[in-house]
Amino acid sequence: MLYSRRKAIGTCMKLLGAACLSPIIRPRPAAAGQLLGPKDLVYQGAFRLPDGPDEIAWQWSGGGLTVNPAGNHGAGSLFGFGHAWNYYVSEVSIPAPVISKRKKPQDLPTARTIQKFADISGRPGRPGQSYDLKVGGLEYCVTPVGDEAGKLHFAWGIHSDYHRVPTHGWADTNLAAPRTAGLWHVGNHFNSHISTNDYLFTIDPAWAAAHTPGMLLATGRYREGGLVGEGPTLYAYGPWNQGNPPRPGTVIQDVTLLRYGEFGSGKSMNGYRHSDEWSGGAWLSQGSRAAVVFVGTKALGKAWYGYRDGTTHESCQPNCPDSLGPRGWWASSTQAQIIFFNPRDLAAVAAGRKAPHEPQPFAVLDLTPYLFRQGAANDLSRLGAAAFDRVRSVLYVMERRADDDKPVIHVWRIT
Repeated sequence: MLYSRRKAIGTCMKLLGAACLSPIIRPRPAAAGQLLGPKDLVYQGAFRLPDGPDEIAWQWSGGGLTVNPAGNHGAGSLFGFGHAWNYYVSEVSIPAPVISKRKKPQDLPTARTIQKFADISGRPGRPGQSYDLKVGGLEYCVTPVGDEAGKLHFAWGIHSDYHRVPTHGWADTNLAAPRTAGLWHVGNHFNSHISTNDYLFTIDPAWAAAHTPGMLLATGRYREGGLVGEGPTLYAYGPWNQGNPPRPGTVIQDVTLLRYGEFGSGKSMNGYRHSDEWSGGAWLSQGSRAAVVFVGTKALGKAWYGYRDGTTHESCQPNCPDSLGPRGWWASSTQAQIIFFNPRDLAAVAAGRKAPHEPQPFAVLDLTPYLFRQGAANDLSRLGAAAFDRVRSVLYVMERRADDDKPVIHVWRIT
């Protein structure tokens, strides 16, 4: 059985060019110009995540998610980051989602823990020693380095870190012995340590072969306040091109696919607000159709830096009272959204025919009707990470704090 599986994997990898896919299933390539849009996503329902240790498990999580299509004995599984103080990783099963008309988590099935939470980051010391919030992404990928089981590629960082530090690595899927490799830099961009290290996903393999050969992963980040551009960033990379694994501290070569301009440059994403949050991404493809999507919380109306009630930080200086609550970027209202980009536009950027700020979303899907958490009109961080199962054409999106302090995972199928 083991030999026949390895033989099948080897044959499939040769046919696919070692793309980041299930090792035994070949999807059809996506042709340029045929787009997937909101009407192609059909809501399937949602499911809950299991309980676990405080400050480790799924409470206050939502920062990273990926699918192993061959996990859980072929049924598929999810890996995700836990609590935002530690960003340990666990693997869970994928129950059949249920649509709750009452929007009650109690109506939903609960995923089963397959592997307990573990630290795969390769960071020295206990991550929880720093209680600054973490950011990061995860992607399961079978890569061209001879590892038939695939790797968990990850990005990681501190939300407010202003020092250039390495951010990316990979680990084995056995969380008890992850054999972490890294950490590496992705590119030499301005503020690269805070523009590359959040969402992380696989590029459609046919598109990558044509436009970013050998670079099968896409990584990026949106940082509120326009600190890395007025819109989400996206870069293609392939760490295996520089070693198996590359040495720690290696600067991994990349190709820019999307990057908007800085403050006042006039090179913004349409409708940009400093209070926007784009927390997840995926490269959707099915047959001849494709789209690159970002999920997050879109700021609407007025945006300001200060406090939820509309008080700006400047207006109450030098002694802003603690009673105003947390300080940051706020907006008069927000909306949970998926925004859709045309892969042809990103191909034009990769080829130098378009500037990195020129691509714009061609469609928006409002996720408000599907949300469980009924908060204030200007709530931030409504959504977390996203993950796409290219084999089964299923998109998973985390809704933060929808099940008490835990997220629920919403499911859409491409039709």
